[in-house]
Amino acid sequence: MKGVMRFCKRSKLSPRYIGPFEVLKLVGDVAYELALPLGLSGVHPEEPIAILDREVRKLRSKEIASIKVQWKDQPVEESTWESEVEMKERYPHLFTNSSTLSRPPLFFI
Repeated sequence: MKGVMRFCKRSKLSPRYIGPFEVLKLVGDVAYELALPLGLSGVHPEEPIAILDREVRKLRSKEIASIKVQWKDQPVEESTWESEVEMKERYPHLFTNSSTLSRPPLFFI
């Protein structure tokens, strides 16, 4: 019996079946937007409502511009850092209004 897994043993990485959900639309080549119940509504982030902060992360040979995004129906504490380039492609309306960022402009003298 050594090394033999028992039937229905639950561990961190064991697959679990949650249930079938209605497919609302095709998002990418293999990604779908699903109609989830309220208990699972936090799985897919919804529409972004504000840009809270900007940061440029420096690697050895390149710089990556990131923005901190607050999502709809999520508190500020659960905002996430996203790539600025990808967010500009997906949500260009966030970048048309400069008042979405509360940081004052920088001046060099």
